[in-house]
Amino acid sequence: MTPTFAVVGHPNKGKSSIVATLAQNDSIHIAMQPGTTRNSHHYPMSVDGQVLYHLVDTPGFQRARKALAWLQAHSRSAADRRDTVQGFITQHQGLSQFHDECELLRPILQGAGIIYVVDGSVPYGPEYEAEMEILRWTGQPSMALINPIASDAHVQEWQTALSQFFRTVRVFNARTAEFDKHLSLLRCFGQLEESWEAPLNEAIDYLLQQHRQRRETTCQQISRMLADMLSHQQSIKLPDGVDTEPMKALLEQQWQAFQRQREQECRTHIEKLYQHHHLQRHESGLEWQQEDLFNTDQWYLWGLSKTELLAIATGAGAATGALADLGVGGASFMLGALGGGVVGGVSAWLFSAELARFKIKGKLPLGGQQLTYGPSSHRNFPFVILGRALYHWQALIRRNHAWREPLSLDIAPGDWHEQLSTSQKLDLEKAFGYCRKQNIDKAMPLLEQHILPLLQSLDLPER
Repeated sequence: MTPTFAVVGHPNKGKSSIVATLAQNDSIHIAMQPGTTRNSHHYPMSVDGQVLYHLVDTPGFQRARKALAWLQAHSRSAADRRDTVQGFITQHQGLSQFHDECELLRPILQGAGIIYVVDGSVPYGPEYEAEMEILRWTGQPSMALINPIASDAHVQEWQTALSQFFRTVRVFNARTAEFDKHLSLLRCFGQLEESWEAPLNEAIDYLLQQHRQRRETTCQQISRMLADMLSHQQSIKLPDGVDTEPMKALLEQQWQAFQRQREQECRTHIEKLYQHHHLQRHESGLEWQQEDLFNTDQWYLWGLSKTELLAIATGAGAATGALADLGVGGASFMLGALGGGVVGGVSAWLFSAELARFKIKGKLPLGGQQLTYGPSSHRNFPFVILGRALYHWQALIRRNHAWREPLSLDIAPGDWHEQLSTSQKLDLEKAFGYCRKQNIDKAMPLLEQHILPLLQSLDLPER
């Protein structure tokens, strides 16, 4: 039988956030107003059509003290307490007085385990004891989660109080808990009831497999994006005698528009891969107003200085364009830094903002000329795109499904380039060269071979 867990507690204590995180479902409504959830809603957590467990988002207790008083008045001993709770639901079903209590207790009496949620940022109070006592009367396996919504100021007193009612008490921030915390919580659930341990261990295995598959798919998506962006050419047919300068400006704008669109398509696909279907964004996409994709001056601000780039260009063989040792010593490549490490000549690397070149093919069969812009010739360009892609992905995997604010790339990433050896950097540049020559079949295996280890090095731990 698939384990089911009812998430219960006081109104506005983060129950829906817990459900959204554990179900990987960003469509679950999360509101700041208490009492927003009035009916129980079931959410299956599934991978490839296999339901791993069910979560039930329930209303909050509204009249716990009165409900407990009714139960105490109708119970003769501890032996009949579960039946008394069932009698409470039967008598008050469909009535407004205890609507919320009936809604949250029904799935528990149907066999759901109890996840009792409190807010660790507010003080403990005796008014919660009626809720916990009612839950204890059901006889179902239970645990308490302290969700520090605004702060952890009162977590310690909650731990002391909850431990008197629950065998297991955990701190779990629904908005910031990462993947390994999710798995750890599932292992804890498995300790509540012997029959749940095996299916939840299986669920953990499924989730780990899903996580690895998503990472591999991300690698494929980023590699394909790089291949498409680096190989892209924009062409237009020109009649004889037409001034090419206005057409060049138009062609360059169209080429840049393709690059921006292709990058956004890749990001959207990866967001959906991780079940972020309702991710909110600012108008510019992922907040690149100050660091535009084609603002090459900003590349140096994000990455290496011109002096450092000059040193690399010299080491790489500026005279011949040969590729040598690409080590940069102590220079810092931020994950979000839009920098690179492969050059073929000083002028092309440092002093040119030219992203691609124009070509004119004259005397077409039907007359006129063909003006082409692209593919990209800037050595730094693919490293810019790769750095941005890694930065976006790392921010995304650290964002759970209860976090509803617009995605902001303000994390402090690591030095991704340090994960690459000199030979790996040379292989990446070779792959970029294949892309520029539109030899995608040779480029893709090399790209995937070296991008996947980068993703693995930046990934969350699997515990």
